[in-house]
Amino acid sequence: MSPSLWLFDIDGTLVDTGGAGMRALQAAAEECFGHAGPPLDLAGSTDLGVLAGILDHFGEPHGDEVADRYFAAYHRHLERNLRHGNFPGRVLPGVSELLESLASVPGVNVGLLTGNTAAGAAIKMRHFGLDGHFAFGAYGCDFADRNRLGPVAIERASRHSGRSFSPEEILVIGDTPKDIACARAIGARCLAVATGAFGRDVLQQAGADWVRETLEGFSSAWLS
Repeated sequence: MSPSLWLFDIDGTLVDTGGAGMRALQAAAEECFGHAGPPLDLAGSTDLGVLAGILDHFGEPHGDEVADRYFAAYHRHLERNLRHGNFPGRVLPGVSELLESLASVPGVNVGLLTGNTAAGAAIKMRHFGLDGHFAFGAYGCDFADRNRLGPVAIERASRHSGRSFSPEEILVIGDTPKDIACARAIGARCLAVATGAFGRDVLQQAGADWVRETLEGFSSAWLS
């Protein structure tokens, strides 16, 4: 069955910010807590999960107030870094072509399934000119646990499209083992791309249904 719901990760899958995102997270920690904090492992992590680790490092209490303050600083630094910083960001190979081709296929719905906050995702997609492709998504501000984001994405896709989606109709596209686990959590198939921190072997061992070096030359016919 050809997928009718395509859910894309952002970092390492659609774009590479060239370090702008990592530096914005650290700058927000410096602004809010006086120090950049611990080393950050961002591969497949949610922004709420990243913040939880930062708060634990500084011995700060968790809560909405500190999260709002931290993410407001993060979004400000992220937008500044992308607009004015010396970060060699780019749209990854084949992404624009694939998204444009999907937009022309009747019955195909395209959304985000990302660890970014909704605002952070919007900043990145707008900066790289991809914002017109995604009408809905699930984000790293919905839950800290990435595996809980799939049902959120499906519910929002159903609300947007006016129809339901079976697991067999859903394809998750990502670049980390956590993306693959997130797909498995909803019974969906996963296309993994080795455009992030993980190579083909790791992604295959993690259980991806398909693995590609990049999205160049990719079309839905490749899944059959």
